[in-house]
Amino acid sequence: MAATLHDEPLVVLASTNTIITLPDDSLLLTPATITVSPVTGKILSVVREVLPRSSFPSNTTYNDLSPKFLVPGLVDAHVHLNEPGRTEWEGFNTGTKAAASGGVTTVVDMPLNAIPPTTTLAGFQEKLRASQGQCWVDVGFYGGVIPGNANELLPLVEAGVRGFKGFLIDSGVDEFPAVSANDIALAMTTLKDSPTTLMFHAEMLPPIAESVVPPPAFETYAIEEIVSLAELAPKLHLHIVHLSAVEAIPILRKARKQGINITAETCFHYLGLAADDIEDGDTRHKCCPPIRSQTNQDRLWEEIVEAQGEGCIKTIVSDHSPCTPELKLLPPHLQTVDDNSLRPNMIHSDSGIDMTLPSEHDHDHKSRSHATRPELKSTDSGVVMTLPSESPSPIEELPNPLCLTTTTTVTSHPNPAPQQRLLPITSTNQGDFFAAWGGISSVGLGLPILHTIASDRASHGLPAPDLVDMVRMCSQATAQQVGLYHRKGAIKVGHDADFCVFDAEERWVLRSGEMRWKNKVSPWEGKQFMGRVREAWVRGEKVFSLGSQNGGFVMGRPTGRAITEKRVA
Repeated sequence: MAATLHDEPLVVLASTNTIITLPDDSLLLTPATITVSPVTGKILSVVREVLPRSSFPSNTTYNDLSPKFLVPGLVDAHVHLNEPGRTEWEGFNTGTKAAASGGVTTVVDMPLNAIPPTTTLAGFQEKLRASQGQCWVDVGFYGGVIPGNANELLPLVEAGVRGFKGFLIDSGVDEFPAVSANDIALAMTTLKDSPTTLMFHAEMLPPIAESVVPPPAFETYAIEEIVSLAELAPKLHLHIVHLSAVEAIPILRKARKQGINITAETCFHYLGLAADDIEDGDTRHKCCPPIRSQTNQDRLWEEIVEAQGEGCIKTIVSDHSPCTPELKLLPPHLQTVDDNSLRPNMIHSDSGIDMTLPSEHDHDHKSRSHATRPELKSTDSGVVMTLPSESPSPIEELPNPLCLTTTTTVTSHPNPAPQQRLLPITSTNQGDFFAAWGGISSVGLGLPILHTIASDRASHGLPAPDLVDMVRMCSQATAQQVGLYHRKGAIKVGHDADFCVFDAEERWVLRSGEMRWKNKVSPWEGKQFMGRVREAWVRGEKVFSLGSQNGGFVMGRPTGRAITEKRVA
């Protein structure tokens, strides 16, 4: 057998519950023994039984993990690491630590909110330099599509980006402006013969016929725009990131039936949080698109169960999009850290964000979650939002750009143009969903979230994926989406030896001190989960072991790599 054919010491992992990938790419839950080369970090053999330690040379590192689940390391294809430029929000070190602690062995970094963004080859190279020596898991990178950078797209393909992302609505940061239909068309024609994925933040202000626009229309209108242009690049894979509104599902299904190569992802927070349950002022839940109703969530679950068939949602990701606590405008009762002290006041002034200190003597303990609906106006520079008189609005009905903005003028530019600015923090906008930054921190929590809620749904006879389905959507399909399935997302001979060890029975509660991302703010705090990641392995090395020294990071130093190989599929 393969274990006796190699002179170097071997690493062996075995479990009675292993999810392996068969030659036809189907997944199978089976007892298995996996042999790994610590030299190459590759899987040497997969045997469908648990072999005893005595089957291997004495110098073998043998791990029988039974009855825990041994599954492929997760590939989170939507993470914002924000470095360089906004490292007070997140960074390679803390973001990839959080990923490893949740069995995520590969993340793919979005082209924003770093400064510079990954919209030029020079910007990509700067990001690669910033990542060196900091990553605890392997990291791939996306490029960005913005107005005027079409000539940078093919050089970025050659440099190894895994795909591209553009916004159809204000991104919330000035250095990553939204694209027009003309920009989208140019990106499609530029990339039409490249092995890549063109992704969209699909929210867009519809033509305003009434004073109030139903928020799902932000998504449906944008997706219709993308689909209408798809004929420009018939072979190009198009992808909708963080799909929230189920009203978009029929549009995507129809497009797929017409032969358009388009898929969608949804996020853990859309499957695990519902607007019905969010307390007023709990801006930890602010994200874009917004968290919607329980009815909407139930329909998303039904769609992901159909992922292998007619379903259009093929992947589930975190969209880990952190910021400082101050930018979430948390009400006073949520402004705590591990030592129970108030979070410190700070000034943040960086690339279009100008925050002023709240008064230290003027704390309004009333939380305002949805206080006012902005008046929507379309301008040449994008969407401008102004606040009329106060009128309560349910969370699901919030118009949802990434931040509430006011219009100012940049007088240093020879041709001043409107520029979007976050409103300053004051005691009266704490807990204000409109003014808070939109983004949820959750990288590394995906498997416990899905397993917990799916188990509960199954116990009530509702459609729910099993653990094999979760691996398909969070490892296999995400690896395929970013052109890494030849080495990631599968327990298969020749693949990277990336593993997640999952205890499906352990019950635990997420506390602030267990959040390994930089800013300890998340709506998942205090939630009880069933199922916990115990270990993570990257290329044959155990990088995380819950309860071990160094906070579980047993390697003592980051050994993750930047993935820059040119995509071929």
